[in-house]
Amino acid sequence: MRIRVGHLYPEQLNIYADRGNIAVLAGRARARGHELDVRAIGIDDPVAVGEIDLFYIGGGQDRDQELIAPDLAGKGVALAEAAAEGSVFLGVCGGYQLLGRSYRDRAGAELPGVGLLPLHTLGGTRRMIGDVLIGCAWAGERLVGFENHGGRTILDPGATPLGRVVAGFGNDGVSGYEGAREGRVYGTYLHGPLLPRNPWFADRLLAEALEHASGSPVELERLGDELEHEAHAVAAARASARGGRYSG
Repeated sequence: MRIRVGHLYPEQLNIYADRGNIAVLAGRARARGHELDVRAIGIDDPVAVGEIDLFYIGGGQDRDQELIAPDLAGKGVALAEAAAEGSVFLGVCGGYQLLGRSYRDRAGAELPGVGLLPLHTLGGTRRMIGDVLIGCAWAGERLVGFENHGGRTILDPGATPLGRVVAGFGNDGVSGYEGAREGRVYGTYLHGPLLPRNPWFADRLLAEALEHASGSPVELERLGDELEHEAHAVAAARASARGGRYSG
């Protein structure tokens, strides 16, 4: 089956090796006989509701977020319709922030978000950097990654985090939350990239995207994943031992 992926602003939001997430999804889909059809969606490009199974938006520098934020907000209605009809979304770092309502930088300038996640982000004076380990009780799993962000993301009351921080800073260094999820919309600060060391999460995204494409639930056959699990264990141990540090 063909999985249609809409990669939002790949020219601007492409730091921290986050393109590797697309490569992992492609490889894990191919191992089951499926194919990823990746389509770049840039500034002034339309969003065709119903024609994308999974949207991906990565991280970028503040200046790049400033460049694309107005265009992304202009796509907000179409993206909200896509989310409502079952498309999957993954936002990482800057992309995560812009899936919320807004991002206000340290100077007070506010960038609009698309409001798919119930949260807002405020720029902080010190960056939060380091390995992260979070527990995802809703899935009975853990996620590992690397965070490097100055923003403090604040979830609305009653909003659902992606996980609880075991080691590291998470959304704001205070709440104990990392990321957010709403239906099939997921956001996180975890780089590394995220998916190579967290194969269970990659497969969850794939299964939901395939369900959107086919209209029926999909159960993926298990892969070996010995190297992936070893990499996860190494990253988890490093996060537990070192955690994060403030910079600036």
